[in-house]
Amino acid sequence: MHDSSMDQRAVGFLLGLIDADAAARIRRRIGVPPPGANARRVAQAVLRLTPVPSSVLVWILEEDDPELNAVVYGHRSADVAMRRAVLRGVPFGPGRTIPLPVDRVLRKHADEPPVPQEVVTRGLVGALRAATAMGSARSAASMVLGRHDWRTVTAADLERPLPGYARWALSVRPDCPPALRAQFGSHAKFAHRVRQAGVLAGPAAYATEHGPAAHVLKVLSLGPATFPARVRDAEDALRPLVREHLDDREEAWAVLAQLIDTFHGTAPELIMTAGAIA
Repeated sequence: MHDSSMDQRAVGFLLGLIDADAAARIRRRIGVPPPGANARRVAQAVLRLTPVPSSVLVWILEEDDPELNAVVYGHRSADVAMRRAVLRGVPFGPGRTIPLPVDRVLRKHADEPPVPQEVVTRGLVGALRAATAMGSARSAASMVLGRHDWRTVTAADLERPLPGYARWALSVRPDCPPALRAQFGSHAKFAHRVRQAGVLAGPAAYATEHGPAAHVLKVLSLGPATFPARVRDAEDALRPLVREHLDDREEAWAVLAQLIDTFHGTAPELIMTAGAIA
């Protein structure tokens, strides 16, 4: 059965990019309810059930909010490194260095995975250099936690390039610094693995280049409550298109609401198609 609430959230996100009075009128016309109370709680509940690219979870972690971190910890797309970082209170937001408090429920019921034996015996860089398979490389890479560790890895790779498996395991981490990923090289296999891992160039690229539109817009609709600092870039990328092709035209919004369920293209393609049909 199709979940119409996904379409409503997606359309509602776009309606948030036009004049508020016009948006309220169009909501009434096409049957999209306004945002309700407890938007943050609702967004967290929807996030728990929504598959998202791994980069989106990093955008949420950048808020340095223990409550949101607990949602990330339990998300199906979170990897071992993210869960380890949450339990250790590692900050992700720019400029923050003080460890974060850990959500009370996680403190009581969540256990950090054991530190890999290779890291215990060889240290972080030594374990990465010793990795001879993807499994051991991923295990070592899961111990790269926070900006200090990323700087250590960057310096080690500059001193002597890390082995291919270690580079792969690090490059698919959504929190890998872009400069380090570029330092690893531009091999086609690297790029393919990065895409498969759900690593995004940024919110604007996600909003304009990825599809299907309904899913992308639903994920972005969670942004104001879960990654507000990042969702603004996506809003800025889509706002000119929405105002040019839809604006306050009820007919265009009605067409968009009809198309969105089965439309497989990107959000810009959906917006322009609905405007053209209307």
